[in-house]
Amino acid sequence: MGQTARVSAIAWTAAVSLAAWLWLLLCQGFFWRTDVRLPPERDPQAWPSVGVVVPARDEAEVLPASLPSLLAQDYPGRAEVFLVDDGSTDGTGELARELARLRGGLPLTVSSPGEPPPGWTGKLWAVRHGIGLARARDPEYLLLTDADIAHEPDSLRRLVAAAHAGGFDVVSQMARLRVESLWERLVVPAFVYFFAQLYPFRRIGRKGARTAAAAGGCVLLRAETAERARIPDAIRQAVIDDVALARAVKGGGGHIWLGLAERVDSVRPYPRLHDLWRMVSRSAYAQLRHNPLVLLGTVAGLALVYLVPPVAVLTGLAAGSTATVVPGALAWLVMTGTYVPMLRYYWQPLWLAPLLPFTAFLYLLMTVDSAVQHYRGRGAAWKGRTYARPDAVAGEEG
Repeated sequence: MGQTARVSAIAWTAAVSLAAWLWLLLCQGFFWRTDVRLPPERDPQAWPSVGVVVPARDEAEVLPASLPSLLAQDYPGRAEVFLVDDGSTDGTGELARELARLRGGLPLTVSSPGEPPPGWTGKLWAVRHGIGLARARDPEYLLLTDADIAHEPDSLRRLVAAAHAGGFDVVSQMARLRVESLWERLVVPAFVYFFAQLYPFRRIGRKGARTAAAAGGCVLLRAETAERARIPDAIRQAVIDDVALARAVKGGGGHIWLGLAERVDSVRPYPRLHDLWRMVSRSAYAQLRHNPLVLLGTVAGLALVYLVPPVAVLTGLAAGSTATVVPGALAWLVMTGTYVPMLRYYWQPLWLAPLLPFTAFLYLLMTVDSAVQHYRGRGAAWKGRTYARPDAVAGEEG
């Protein structure tokens, strides 16, 4: 009797999971589609000037593969690159100057703002310094791009043309992350898939929609919009700075576009599970606003949506319960089908699609670990810095 009740409970839970997947499939902004690419472009009559701001901390390993691509931009207007060395200890600034000397291209300024004051993340303090340098040249646009991002030669031209044609205040592209090792194949496409599920790209680009997000690796921002939204001062404590930037711009009435990149790539390797784990866990609990109740809800949601379907299939097969197998299998099928477009975008084999529950379980563990590290005082740690929760900083300042 007890076993029958357990199987029946799993069957009902699998039915709820299937209903959740049907809702996600049809009502969550078609997040699973990967055809949101750079919007239509139209060349302006006069190309606006652009200041390219690159915050960099200990990036000597990736800089030779990324910085030359920025310096080599084929842009018809005036553009200048400002690399801000955020307290590097590996010679990042010196390497950047040497690459500019050897490769030529756009003018490069390398500067360092010193250690960030209390209440600032290191990256945003560097961005603030870089924007200040760029504003001295009075650019119409700012391109905020990470030090591990490589751009094809026409990247800047196409970003500006798209922003001009669509009247966007922000045009951001989710750089194609590196996918070479086994763990990268398992985790990286799912990372972008989960991000799109939280922030459906189609909703972000819709005027009047509340959904706001950007991808910090590549953000073209209208300079007057940045000044009006007080970027980055208004988001100086944000660990997830790209989403915070988008919310600040959209909150001020700005028009945002975010989509998948075709000619913008991250060159940073994540060969081991440990590397990927650290990438996710350092900001996962910040994404949940350091709220234990939101964490519990997130864990329960991940379990219901991603883990229940395979558990229901296996349990139903073992118990000979068709009523348990069918909803679990259908939910798993919908889940697998929605993941296929992202695997194709990343040129990965489709046999990885049914393994999404395993990857989701890893993300669940990473999220819990992020909370554990936070309460141990090691949350939001990155390259030797650990950032306090924003309200804790505010309390200290008061």
